[in-house]
Amino acid sequence: MPPHQETPVKSTVVPFEPDTLPTPLRRLGHHDVLERWRAVDRSAHAPHVVAVPGDDGEDWAAAALVTARPHTAYLKIVDAVGDVPAAVDAVVSSARHRGLAQVKWEGWTASAEVAAAVGFAPLRVPLAQAEDAGGPAAGYVRWLHDGAVTEPPYYGQTTHFTCGAVTALVAQAHAGALPRESLDRPAELTLWRDATNFPACEPVGLGVAVRRAWPSSPVTVFLDVDRPVLLDHYPASEQEWRAVLQRVSRTDAGRVGVPIDSGHLPMTAIRSAIGRREHVLLLVSLAGMQGFDVPHWVLCHGAVPGAVVIEDPWANAATGDTWVDAHLLPVPDSSLDEMSTISSDRYRGAVIIGCPERDASSSDSSEPTEE
Repeated sequence: MPPHQETPVKSTVVPFEPDTLPTPLRRLGHHDVLERWRAVDRSAHAPHVVAVPGDDGEDWAAAALVTARPHTAYLKIVDAVGDVPAAVDAVVSSARHRGLAQVKWEGWTASAEVAAAVGFAPLRVPLAQAEDAGGPAAGYVRWLHDGAVTEPPYYGQTTHFTCGAVTALVAQAHAGALPRESLDRPAELTLWRDATNFPACEPVGLGVAVRRAWPSSPVTVFLDVDRPVLLDHYPASEQEWRAVLQRVSRTDAGRVGVPIDSGHLPMTAIRSAIGRREHVLLLVSLAGMQGFDVPHWVLCHGAVPGAVVIEDPWANAATGDTWVDAHLLPVPDSSLDEMSTISSDRYRGAVIIGCPERDASSSDSSEPTEE
């Protein structure tokens, strides 16, 4: 089936106020859908209703609830009601007008057939998620540019502290160095155990753990400060022994052949690595996307005009954020540059995993094992 071509649709945009739903929206019915829209506080994601006026100019023929994480390059349709194709066309037109990279659609009420008819492709459903993650059983995406971004499996971290291990595992599954069926909780916790600085994974320790798990995958760590990192929130006594472990990780890096580049990794280099089909594990702050300054690992694996495509292993269910937001997430270069500038001394931490050396032993293509 050829992709659906939207025709210009006259629409109006109103803020979504859960306590004062517009009368035309109520007249469209779908009480259960509207209750879902109001079930969580979506205010952090700029919720708004895109409405298509009816022929009488007073009622609405269709409406969609639309949200998005701040500082990103997409829109997400939570649901569309009424004349669904018209509502979706209006959202897509809005995204194009804003120069965004994609529109996503949560599959609460939309079937794969309906989504395909308006140009959306299904997203891979998560292999795992945290118990409180929530989200729909299906999701869809429509890219608004030429070319394709290959889709890695989505795996939501099952703990609050295994984001670094998960991004590495997803990177290796995407690269073909790890069978998809081996991307599971034992693999998540095993790799975290080898990489952790208790409980976080700092860049050098993560790079060393990746190299140990997959000896045929070239690994380079980028860290432009010569001090222990991710420790500022601990008291001095708790920093001291974690700093010792980070120094040990640097010694281990030399032993297993992981170079540590002390230069600042620019966005152009991240794009270049992606162009070489390498994977960039990037340390970011969640302040921009989620509103709290917590360090967090994401995977950079694709690029589109104006944005880098990431996998975020965590979604904030309390704000209506789901795996549909976190999977194949386009972030403008300038936003990602700011997100990945960490702490008061503005350092950047990253681990770049090169393409596996195919002529090396294939023993590292299984799930990570203990040291």
